[in-house]
Amino acid sequence: MVPLIRVAGLTKRYGVHFVLDGVNLDVHPGEALALLGANGAGKTTLLKIIATLVRPSAGVVAVAGHDCVREAERVRRDIGYVAHGSHLYEDLTAAENLRFWTELAGKPVGREAILSALAAIELEAVADDTVRTLSAGMQRRLSLARLLLVPPRVLLLDEPFASLDQRAGKWLEEHLLARKTRGAAIVMSTHSFGRELDVVDRVAILAEGRVAVAVRREGLTVDELQRLYAMHAEGRA
Repeated sequence: MVPLIRVAGLTKRYGVHFVLDGVNLDVHPGEALALLGANGAGKTTLLKIIATLVRPSAGVVAVAGHDCVREAERVRRDIGYVAHGSHLYEDLTAAENLRFWTELAGKPVGREAILSALAAIELEAVADDTVRTLSAGMQRRLSLARLLLVPPRVLLLDEPFASLDQRAGKWLEEHLLARKTRGAAIVMSTHSFGRELDVVDRVAILAEGRVAVAVRREGLTVDELQRLYAMHAEGRA
């Protein structure tokens, strides 16, 4: 099966400092990959390069066969990227933020669709409240609602379960599982060994800008994953 995401020989450096150093990864349709690693291991940089927000120093990164450097505009049609921060406009309402985002994506929707997305994440009651009045958890849910309005083929998520309560985390887990059944490819970074690992099929542990180990999630206990992390990531941090 042809991968939706292909990363080959990826290197990113700033001066003499290598953030990523020869990373190789493939993610196929219907597959979810978790990136684990200590702070500075390169997880967020890898997501940003796939999302066409940062240019690599060397190597090849492609989404659905399109090069993330030469065909960045085309790649962005297939990508949904949710950063660790909410990246919302605080002086706009929840509904206005979603409408503005769909317009930027070139796929504007009406208020009914926006209210439906807000209802799915239990924010319909604050549709016309400004973002600055919302809690951190509510802002996080609002940023995730963008994935409902313009469902992408590739989801790139930086610490997606952060700031979510139990109920919202369960909604996100179910949404990601549903997206996988529809053939989406998912890459998420995380520091946690919680419920997000129940969504993924593979785990890649980054250390010193490289993939120290990549394993199938199925059959591995959380304790075994923690031991692998301690061996490959904490030992090099």
